[in-house]
Amino acid sequence: MHIVYERYGNITLRETILVLDFGGQYNQLIARRVRDLAVYAEILPYDAPLERIREHNPIGIIFTGGPSTVTDDNAPKCDERIFTSGIPILGICYGSQLMGVSFGGSVKRADKREYGKTDIKYDTSSPLFKDLASDSVCWMSHTYYVDTPPNDFDIIASTQSCNVAAFSCAPKKLYGVQFHPEVVHTPLGNDILRNFLYEICNAKGGWTMDNYVEAAIADIKHKVGDGRVLLGLSGGVDSSVAAVLLDRAIGSNLTCIFVDHGLLRMDEAKQVEQTFSTAYDMNLICVNAADKFLDRLADVIEPEAKRKIIGEDFIRVFESEAKKLGKVDFLAQGTIYPDVIESGAGHAAVIKSHHNVGGLPDHVDFEEIIEPLRDLFKDEVRALGKALSMPDHIVMRQPFPGPGLAIRIIGDVTREKVDILQKADAIFTHELELAKVEVWQYFAVLTGMRSVGVMGDERTYDYTIALRAVTSVDGMTADWCRIPYDVLEKVSGRIINEVGHINRIVYDITSKPPATIEWE
Repeated sequence: MHIVYERYGNITLRETILVLDFGGQYNQLIARRVRDLAVYAEILPYDAPLERIREHNPIGIIFTGGPSTVTDDNAPKCDERIFTSGIPILGICYGSQLMGVSFGGSVKRADKREYGKTDIKYDTSSPLFKDLASDSVCWMSHTYYVDTPPNDFDIIASTQSCNVAAFSCAPKKLYGVQFHPEVVHTPLGNDILRNFLYEICNAKGGWTMDNYVEAAIADIKHKVGDGRVLLGLSGGVDSSVAAVLLDRAIGSNLTCIFVDHGLLRMDEAKQVEQTFSTAYDMNLICVNAADKFLDRLADVIEPEAKRKIIGEDFIRVFESEAKKLGKVDFLAQGTIYPDVIESGAGHAAVIKSHHNVGGLPDHVDFEEIIEPLRDLFKDEVRALGKALSMPDHIVMRQPFPGPGLAIRIIGDVTREKVDILQKADAIFTHELELAKVEVWQYFAVLTGMRSVGVMGDERTYDYTIALRAVTSVDGMTADWCRIPYDVLEKVSGRIINEVGHINRIVYDITSKPPATIEWE
């Protein structure tokens, strides 16, 4: 479901910035930064026609960066009518170069590629740089640049090696910046984006989770009416917030199915049943399907195959339970925006598939899918949960993949391996909570590697556990967490001593990118 942001009471959420995706690495980050500034942002492919853009009624458009060379014959180009649409535009990096050549400016290859933190001088008389310090630092990442701006465009920022670091045609509300204001390495980047939104696009704000609650509930009520909704509840943050939001909107017309696929964290099934059946008094059906899933996963090694098997079996369980309930009109899912992006929305590359993205097979007995969180980043989902007055132990819970421990067990999945990983992961979680280490996500991975060890004067040949802990805001990028050595030492010692068939512990110190947060 895509929330329709009309006006409810005194709340107006239909202020949209469209981010046209030209393939740059920071594209999702741009949308996230705009939302942080209380304006809704949505990503569309670079070649979206003006008619599609008009449907969103945007107050402004941002062109992203990208890896292409704008002067190449096959370089990605937007619908040229956008430039004369009257909609304010901010071009970033490749986006600024596209704007430059589209209006008759010239782009050339730099003698030396400019990359990293760079001193910059802003023309603070420009609305884009209003109230900023004139001398600052920005983040550059380019080989080509606009060397001559188009006629009627003014140079409004410069660096030592890039005279046209930013240019504009203020009367037409067209602005281009060669640097990246969306990254933290540009200290005044948020101020620049704020100026574009509020000084140039005349935004009023209003994109907050408190407002989203009211708009989403009204939209769900309108869409569902007296229909019945079935939600697959995993107990993770996304499905839990979706369940409470739907419950707030339609009450007893919602039925939640919690499937214990045998791949959950230790004691997780009991916690989910107690929380939603008792504390929230929801219509909750608990299905113990561990045997079904583990049998289907026997000897399956490839991670995408694991995901597909688990996704298919979830749908089959939903079908089976729905038939027992009688007529069910809608299937609800806790899909969030990063799921959509990473599954190949628009022109994005498919990084990994998600079992809750892509629609229903033709033979599923539901009329439609409802995805009330589909527009939200992970941290927005948490904020939504708090706006719904959900307790912190649910809202701030560790992210957990739909396929569960199946993709944290490298290689084939067996009951023995699940038991090993559950115990190791519980120890890691317990010790980090005791040490109060600030971590966005942490978990253990049972690698497929076995190695020689010595325990009690005897030779062992057992598994290696990898520990993973990262800091992040929305999961799109992440850095490995600097856990104190004494905490890691305690975790390692406990796992070795308390969990059988483990004789080696390693710690993953890779950021995202180049790695993903999960191993599979």
